Amino acid sequence: MIAENVRVNVFGKINDNLYSAYISSSDMQNKSTYVVSHKYVNEYFEGVVVAVAEFDGLDGERLIVAQPGEVFYEPELRNLLSKLRNIKLKSITCLYEKSCGAIIFYKNKQNTKILLVKNNNGRYWSFPKGHIEEGENEKQTAIREIKEETGLDVVIEKGFREISEYCPFGKIRKRVVFFLAQAFTDNVKIQEEEIDSYIWVDLQQARKMCSYDNDLRIIDKAETAIHLLRN
Repeated sequence: MIAENVRVNVFGKINDNLYSAYISSSDMQNKSTYVVSHKYVNEYFEGVVVAVAEFDGLDGERLIVAQPGEVFYEPELRNLLSKLRNIKLKSITCLYEKSCGAIIFYKNKQNTKILLVKNNNGRYWSFPKGHIEEGENEKQTAIREIKEETGLDVVIEKGFREISEYCPFGKIRKRVVFFLAQAFTDNVKIQEEEIDSYIWVDLQQARKMCSYDNDLRIIDKAETAIHLLRN
């Protein structure tokens, strides 16, 4: 159901961004749903299912629908749905996911290396990252996730922000924001629940170990930025 186009009939306003509605599409006739929006909502409109949620006290799943072109990430949806009275959100699966992380580099007298990590059950090397949480900005998420996953305290360099967008599975649309961050030690303490292994490598070796075009593009950008920092 997630990412499907549906026709909805809005019949009640809960707050400025959340509405009660039902689906009027023929295959899901009269199915209760919630509409989320940052802008004016017509009584009838064609929308997109941006999340599927379960609530304590309600039977079955509820679809969360937004107007075409509107993007809602999990923290905002959780906040909006917390305004519902007498029911509590139990679980939610979102169409759009957002994570933040960084290309972490460490310089010594001999060379500059960057940190690659491999997630548990992961097959590919990449960079530390994690989901954004409610109340955080992108840089705060990156710094927190780096600390949790690697034990490193880092400084985010100015002027570097690269976006990687892809569909990791099914219809879920993932956006990852990467910064460039400097570490002042190479002493990594991995979060074993999340990270299987790590390695410090030079930029040329990183290109050989990373598989995705997005990661290779970001390594190229990071190399240019690190070079400028030296001068």
